[in-house]
Amino acid sequence: MPTPIKVALIDDSAVVRKHLADLLTKAGMDIIFTAQDPLFAWPKMQAQWPDVVVLDVEMPRMDGISFLKQIMSHRLTPVVMCSTLTEVGCETTLQALEAGAVGFVTKPKAGLKDFLDDSGNGLVDAVRAAARANLSALPRRATPMPTPTPGGLKSPTAAPFVMPPVPGSPGAMAQTTDRLIAMGLSTGGVQTMEAILTALPRTTAGIVIVQHMPEAFTASLAQRLNHLCDMEVMEARDGDRIMTGRVLIAPGGKHLRVERQGAQYRTRVTDGPLVKRHRPSVDVMLKSVAQAAGRNAMGLLLTGMGDDGAHGLLEMFQAGAETIAQDEASSVVWGMPAEAIKLGAARHVLPLSAMAARICRFSAGS
Repeated sequence: MPTPIKVALIDDSAVVRKHLADLLTKAGMDIIFTAQDPLFAWPKMQAQWPDVVVLDVEMPRMDGISFLKQIMSHRLTPVVMCSTLTEVGCETTLQALEAGAVGFVTKPKAGLKDFLDDSGNGLVDAVRAAARANLSALPRRATPMPTPTPGGLKSPTAAPFVMPPVPGSPGAMAQTTDRLIAMGLSTGGVQTMEAILTALPRTTAGIVIVQHMPEAFTASLAQRLNHLCDMEVMEARDGDRIMTGRVLIAPGGKHLRVERQGAQYRTRVTDGPLVKRHRPSVDVMLKSVAQAAGRNAMGLLLTGMGDDGAHGLLEMFQAGAETIAQDEASSVVWGMPAEAIKLGAARHVLPLSAMAARICRFSAGS
């Protein structure tokens, strides 16, 4: 019988602590302690260190982001953020991810009691994914993001990850409509996406991305990445053209498909049922790319829990596309890539450090 995951739950609301503790306990986890704020939590952590910390953002005396940085500077520990602020202020979530959080769950502004009692609210899955996370694989930004808010804190126990820039190819611009790159990511994906995109030149072929995120987060993520990247990064809209120098990120709560219109690729952003419990779904996007672009496409399935995208990558492989799965050592959670490898969907299994160069070679037609 597997050892229960040891969880520390830190939230200033006694009601939230009780309901979430009950929820995680029913899922077979061991709540080793709860605390109303970081100053109460810290001595308890020193006495018994948890496998996963579930952490609110807005608390008295010390906010969750500051405490997250303190935890990570002391010992790399999987942290899941659970706060209303992560929905109201998307910047807060991105700061948490930069500082080392591996997941987040949003508490709704209305209907909180129903959320707290709902075993399908995403917290159990997020904690399980966090417990499996390979924190040493989390890419670290070398310099703070150019926004008014502070960037992530680099833990002294983890070497900074800096993907070297890849020089542009003079032939890449000719591939404006012929080539297409599709990426799917989940847990650990924000940091992984940033590491790849910041290494790509603006002459790279058009890129479409599904990152598992709820509504309102993807626009903020795209805006922040756009400040960092040579390529233009946008939240995808229905009918956007996929073209050289542009990255389109599927909006949270919507599916993203790719269609061929004459010599161009364009996005279809639609509602629809959850697929593999996700909307946007990586499978939905990759299957559409297989149909629309075939051998003119590259598919990458990167870090994340579950199997969303594995069958879509297989369809791309069968359509003649170049397909890549991230290797275990560089994945924060080796779930989605592992499932694709089991299906025989990946032509190549590569570390994160090799992704940008491979994308550039494909983009240039070599």
